[in-house]
Amino acid sequence: MNKNSLQGWFSSEWFSINQLLNYEWYNEYILYLFFGIPFFIILNKVLSKKATFEVSIPKKELSNFKYSFLRFIPNLFFIISLSLLIISLARPQKSNEKIEKWSEGIDIMLVIDISESMQIEDFTPNRLESAKSVAKNFIDQRFQDRIGLVVFSGESYSRCPLTSDYTLLKKYIDEINFDLISSRGTAIGSAIAIATNRMRESISKTKILILLSDGDNTAGNIDPLTASEIAKAYGIKIYSIAIGKNGKVPFGKDYFGRTRYVENSLDEKNLRDIATTTEGKFYRASDNKSLQNIFTEIDTFEKSEIKENRYKNTLDFYQYYLLWGIIFLLIFILLKSTFVNNILKD
Repeated sequence: MNKNSLQGWFSSEWFSINQLLNYEWYNEYILYLFFGIPFFIILNKVLSKKATFEVSIPKKELSNFKYSFLRFIPNLFFIISLSLLIISLARPQKSNEKIEKWSEGIDIMLVIDISESMQIEDFTPNRLESAKSVAKNFIDQRFQDRIGLVVFSGESYSRCPLTSDYTLLKKYIDEINFDLISSRGTAIGSAIAIATNRMRESISKTKILILLSDGDNTAGNIDPLTASEIAKAYGIKIYSIAIGKNGKVPFGKDYFGRTRYVENSLDEKNLRDIATTTEGKFYRASDNKSLQNIFTEIDTFEKSEIKENRYKNTLDFYQYYLLWGIIFLLIFILLKSTFVNNILKD
């Protein structure tokens, strides 16, 4: 046994209250034996009185004898030994559990409209900012899925490829603004085509595209339905979300600082057909809450199975208390054979 091992065995830490409270107990029920120690002391006292014999120090003078307290030492060592043996039998231990989670994951492309009409304020603070906030909440609910980002207006481009680095992805979402694309319009077909190209070589069993727009296809060089057929050919399911209200909606301020209203209408047909073509689902969001509910529902539909392995490393500490219990028991046996027990016994 090396020096470090000896230091470990004889460390006072084994007797600290903090150390004992931090243990897990394999045989916790054995700790109830501590309640029996007072009864053992009483029983031992009764039996000792029956075996009393005269000693060199008269009983009436024993209390005045300056070394009289020594008669309690043997029993004290025995009680300590008994306590340590009870702790040892209860098997104190500490465990360190490691959990490894994994899933096959799914591939998701977020396709977000950043055209001028997304500045309309029928959502708080506007359609685009609401979409960004809900998209980030959606990302926080995913585990090991690869998620990418495409934005579009008069043109479309891939903002972020498929990634499981959600911190980076949310940073890209935060940086979305209306100045990213200068050309005006709504190129839905081109956006679907670019998102499909990003997932074309994916080997994931499940591939979905979440398309969020508030307008008709007015730009780009590919028809949305044609792009949807291509997406379907690659096994991609599209969830299309029409965002916005019909009728008069707030849109910025006029010269005098008053809220300006514009007439808004949304033709849902294209977005419905896109979802139907790919066997996805169409949604209509008219406010922040309904948009959040839509993403929550999609999150529920498209959950990948999460598996986990648990590794539990358990360390036993009973041997330390067993050793100390034996040491105190041996000391008790030695003291029983000395004057400490015999001469001062009353």
